[in-house]
Amino acid sequence: MQGLRWLQLSADEMSEFLGRGGVGVISFATGADDPPVSVPVSYGYNPDEGALYYRLSMPKDGRKAELVDRSVSFVTHRNTDDGWRSVVASGELEEISDDPFDPGALHGMWAVEIPLVDVFERPPKEVAFRFFRLEPETMTGRKEVRTDS
Repeated sequence: MQGLRWLQLSADEMSEFLGRGGVGVISFATGADDPPVSVPVSYGYNPDEGALYYRLSMPKDGRKAELVDRSVSFVTHRNTDDGWRSVVASGELEEISDDPFDPGALHGMWAVEIPLVDVFERPPKEVAFRFFRLEPETMTGRKEVRTDS
């Protein structure tokens, strides 16, 4: 019978797994007695900075606009040719300004590919978006290891 166990991903393995972008779930902290607010998102990853980038929709009737200043955790996972892989990152989001006098914040986005996923009830051109960067305070990854048991 085949068993499974998990090992930590190295920094290089996490970077390779994250690639330049993909999809995952971001969770925003709420009150101590309330569950986090979790939403699926697409992300971009810049390995030179170790930063994750997000293009978050901000509907007028949504909660994200009031939560973006709180701590977040982000999870992405998928099955690869070598088994399951996952990465969990946490920290605080930083809004990326389109201020021409602050090119450093925008520069990191040039190296990422945030997938455009259309999950909205109206055309994406009609949805308000804001861009954010997460320089993780913590980032861990795990990989599946197959064993013969």
